[in-house]
Amino acid sequence: MSEDTRYEHGRERLREVHGDRSLAMVESLGDLGRLIVEFAYGDVYSRPALSTRERQIASVAALVATGRSSQLPVHLRSALKAGLTHEQLQEVIIQTATIAGFPPAMNAWSTLKTISGEREDA
Repeated sequence: MSEDTRYEHGRERLREVHGDRSLAMVESLGDLGRLIVEFAYGDVYSRPALSTRERQIASVAALVATGRSSQLPVHLRSALKAGLTHEQLQEVIIQTATIAGFPPAMNAWSTLKTISGEREDA
């Protein structure tokens, strides 16, 4: 696959998973954004063995475990968009707490509560 094709494929996949606003934010990062689009979305998110829903479970768990709270809201919203329920995301957070600890799980729980409130207001 050519670099241009890889980039365009990654753009479409990122847009599908996270939406236009996230795509614009990532593309505003210049060379770093291009790498994210090509590698994370053109290569990894496009692999066929996992569904978008399954990838979002893995992403949310990894973000909770590593305490990457700045990216967590984006992936929680995308997980809901991919068909996970609020209750299923709570279970992902609880499961992650057994390995990663309670402080990052508490932060994620609070973020999920905020995200769920946004959806109810929409």
